Amino acid sequence: MTGAQSLVRSLEAVGVEVVFGIPGGTILPAYDPLLDSTKVRHVLVRHEQGAGHAATGYAQATGQVGVCMATSGPGATNLVTPLADANMDSVPVVAITGQQTRALIGTDAFQEADICGITLPVTKHNFLVTDPAEIPRTIAEAFHLAKTGRPGPVLVDIPKDVLQEMTSFSWPPELRLPGYRPTTRPHGKQVREAARLINAARRPVLYVGGGVIKAQASAELLELAELTGIPVVTTLMARGAFPDSHAQHLGMPGMHGTVPAVGALQRADLLVALGARFDDRVTGKLDTFAPDAAVVHADIDPAEISKNRRADVPIVGDCKEILVELIAAVRAERAQSPAADLAPWWQTLDTWREKFPLGYEWPADGTLSPQYVIERIGAIAGPDAIYTAGVGQHQMWAAQFIKYEKPATWLNSGGLGTMGYAVPAAMGAKFGRPDKVVWAIDGDGCFQMTNQELATCAIEGAPIKVAVINNGNLGMVRQWQNLFYAERYSQTDLGTHKHRIPDFTLLAEALGCAGLRCETREDVDTVIQRAMEINDRPVVIDFVVGKDAQVWPMVAAGTGNNEIMAARGIRPLFDED
Repeated sequence: MTGAQSLVRSLEAVGVEVVFGIPGGTILPAYDPLLDSTKVRHVLVRHEQGAGHAATGYAQATGQVGVCMATSGPGATNLVTPLADANMDSVPVVAITGQQTRALIGTDAFQEADICGITLPVTKHNFLVTDPAEIPRTIAEAFHLAKTGRPGPVLVDIPKDVLQEMTSFSWPPELRLPGYRPTTRPHGKQVREAARLINAARRPVLYVGGGVIKAQASAELLELAELTGIPVVTTLMARGAFPDSHAQHLGMPGMHGTVPAVGALQRADLLVALGARFDDRVTGKLDTFAPDAAVVHADIDPAEISKNRRADVPIVGDCKEILVELIAAVRAERAQSPAADLAPWWQTLDTWREKFPLGYEWPADGTLSPQYVIERIGAIAGPDAIYTAGVGQHQMWAAQFIKYEKPATWLNSGGLGTMGYAVPAAMGAKFGRPDKVVWAIDGDGCFQMTNQELATCAIEGAPIKVAVINNGNLGMVRQWQNLFYAERYSQTDLGTHKHRIPDFTLLAEALGCAGLRCETREDVDTVIQRAMEINDRPVVIDFVVGKDAQVWPMVAAGTGNNEIMAARGIRPLFDED
């Protein structure tokens, strides 16, 4: 068979069900046999960035590897942003790109780009295939690398003539990854030392990151939390890893985290970090973060251990396996000596929870509150729905005011902060979980970057629901201008209020969707219910909200978490007097 036929057979063999992509000259040989495949469905997107984010959304919603495909040159370079996004958030994605023929590589041929060189810093690994006989092994290795150890994106670049040459197909291939041996089983001595610290700690916190969801370890996390009685905080990437309704959950830590979550980390004497990387958005000014805390740091990636904060007890391994062993070790430790009394710690935390709950004020000018809109979407769609978000104020409000009870129901661009993520990620999630209601919570700025994928959704049968939180401007940038740049609003007015350009309801209709608009509190529930009832096409709701709403609490960039503001002018926790 040809190299292209070998590629399609290899994708079938590794279990690929959906590929998001756009054909072009160099990848065209692969698209011909793809037409004959009865196992692999190709979804024709409208932009390669949409293909990449759709693959990420598919992967996050299903736990499987997402796949995208593009031609060489500009097609491949349009995948760079979603690959960098997937790399930052540890999402298993395989990108397959066409390349100019071998003889033309390095000659600046038409639509040639060194995509392996370009993506080297933002992929877990990448391959340039120069022999068609190597295609099955390369695909098998790419999928193995993407989903094992710390998940991440892998790129496979294949020259056009390699796809056209004849070859012999053989499966399963022998993997040749001699230097790749991710550690999954934790070291027993370190687990026992962690259990000893947990048993003795008087102000412990379980600091939970997205690695717990990647490891599908939510059940084990719940067991450890209930066994120990330790408070839990879940980062932006870990929302849903631990139920929001659970009495031990303090919410999200970080720049826009809850006051109890941020305060707990700052006052802790022990942090048990599970699949988290001490990101700057969580720690604030690093040298002031959790100053009195010993650190147990469990992660699949040894490079993360002590990278930002020195670990007193490092544990390298898969979070699920670590938690299983840690539960047993804590039980053994408690059989020998009683655990420290956490009642005074909980008394402090409960006081903070009572005094500083998440909340918001309605805009003084009578306009619609964006927080209320998002809160009602979460209440009506419920905890079984999947929610995606772009980046900015709407993302933070979606993380704060929707109640997440289950893992893999909150998908967002955490590390890279990619505008335009929500719509294509929701599309990918809907293809991966067609039985789920999928809501994209988007901003009027983010929405204008990738809304062309609604045409894909309409034609390919992915009836997602999009809530455009239309505040007329680049909201988070405007908030910073308001707080730190003396209200000098440079280049943040998008004109979606002043000129109603674009008119999102008309744009939705033009893209084959139902277009709705809501501008008053009284209409919010009715419009959301109408959207929930429309399942034959995508729905876009233009929620016209107040332009001045801000995200609180907030830790300003470059400051320490001690300086958290519950609202403007309210510094709740750590004033000496």
